[in-house]
Amino acid sequence: MKIGLVSPYDYSFPGGVVNHIAHLAHHFIKSGHTAKIIAPCLREGTRYFEEEVTVIGRPFPIPIYGSIARVPISPWLPAQVRYMLKKEKFDIVHIHEPFAPMLSLSVLANSKEPLVGTFHACHPRSRSYWVSKPIMKRMLPRLKGKIAVSKPAMEYISRYLPSEYQIIPNGIEIDRFSPEGNKREEFLDGKINILFVGRLEKRKGVGQLIESCGELKNRFSNFRLIIVGPGTRLRPGYEAQVESLGLKDHVVFTDWVSTEDLPSYYRTADIFCSPATTGESFGIILLEAMASGKPIVATDISGYASVVTHGQEGLLVPVKDTKGLASALLTLIEDKSLREQFGMRGRITAEKYSWDKVSARVMDLYKQILNGSQSQ
Repeated sequence: MKIGLVSPYDYSFPGGVVNHIAHLAHHFIKSGHTAKIIAPCLREGTRYFEEEVTVIGRPFPIPIYGSIARVPISPWLPAQVRYMLKKEKFDIVHIHEPFAPMLSLSVLANSKEPLVGTFHACHPRSRSYWVSKPIMKRMLPRLKGKIAVSKPAMEYISRYLPSEYQIIPNGIEIDRFSPEGNKREEFLDGKINILFVGRLEKRKGVGQLIESCGELKNRFSNFRLIIVGPGTRLRPGYEAQVESLGLKDHVVFTDWVSTEDLPSYYRTADIFCSPATTGESFGIILLEAMASGKPIVATDISGYASVVTHGQEGLLVPVKDTKGLASALLTLIEDKSLREQFGMRGRITAEKYSWDKVSARVMDLYKQILNGSQSQ
């Protein structure tokens, strides 16, 4: 089978959607299929596995929902898409975020191949969906298969575009994110290591986490917060916050970390913490930490609660409750046995999300669609 996988976002800038697409392509290729990725890509030649990338469009950063979406904007994009589709002759085309501008929309509007769409996002509301709802309702039937990565993502898209959606979650590399393997020697000095992984964006809750560590320091001082993620314009403000709270000896900013090195940071952690405030449809970083055998402290948002059960794999606290976050961290710091219990349960839960299982479910959907098309 020849599969086209469409990313609306810059393929050279790792993120949830890009990682999802790269892993699907990798596992499809391993299974003997041909999978090609169509995406804007600022740094041509970007590869995460053995995938082939067809670059269409130059991405530009656009602020959206407290984050930055790097998407292409060009009047020539539809013509480029039509030429590419005619040349490639895919058996099926899988569009991620089908209504994202402009690449996904262009493929949705111009493809004659059977189409599958995956909806990743989850936000409190969407002005763009509300405004564009009449047009989107007309285009939605072009998707022969509709996937949401979680129940919150399905509820979000259904609010604007009611239809039948199949929930197929994100996956993780169970073998790579595991308790066994190298650790970061520079952090193995007896301190309790609290790990955060993610972009330094307001909605990720970095400011709340730093404030919670200020609270925590008054009750327990032998800890270290390791903040792993690409820097943004907000980093100087977070560094100033660390300084003002007297946490300079307790917080380490690593900036960007390679995919090869990331598992070693998870293994080095004693506790993984993600206090996101909104905009998370799924907890992929939570699953990576759980696969690594680590207990979780996270906010009780729907995307995270769909992955972590409070009191089973970790502790969930209300959004922006810095005192509650500090108390949850202290609970796990003071109870090694509880950390180990949560870690073991987390590993069991994470194994359900292996990419082998997830990609097989997506492939089954492709086959159902193609068999249905052939029988019509």
